[in-house]
Amino acid sequence: EHVQGFAGYRAISKFGDGQSNPTYGIEAESGRYVLRAKPPGELLKSAHAVDREFRVMSALADTEVPVPKMLALSEEGDESPIGRQFFVMEQLDGRILWDPALPELGEGAKANAKRGRIYDSMNKTLAALHAVDPMAAGLETFGRPGNYFARQTGRWAQQYRASEVEHNQ
Repeated sequence: EHVQGFAGYRAISKFGDGQSNPTYGIEAESGRYVLRAKPPGELLKSAHAVDREFRVMSALADTEVPVPKMLALSEEGDESPIGRQFFVMEQLDGRILWDPALPELGEGAKANAKRGRIYDSMNKTLAALHAVDPMAAGLETFGRPGNYFARQTGRWAQQYRASEVEHNQ
């Protein structure tokens, strides 16, 4: 009811590997959708922030960065239909390339040319992302200015300690 134009639910299936947040494909007469949710249970502080994902991809929609269309963001916790926060976006065709060497392309000149096109596309996307003006995209309050790397490594260390089952020397 919160996704405009959604009609004719057919099926839902969980995506396999690679997501820190549970991710599902939804098939409907009106199209294909992706639902990304926080995992159930107690979570580490600031982990699994699907609302941040939704906000950033929504902000990038009017830029040269290719992102799927964001369709709906649920409320947090008990206010959510599934008891935890999630968002729904359109599903786009694509493929997941796990190994940066791209061994699935094979060997030889043709395979290397395909690799080059993939790397060129990745570089074009990274350049588009770096060209985004956070203020113009509506992300002026997203994150704090300053030493990003120190904050990240500090947060990772805190999260590691908070989830540690036994002390490692």
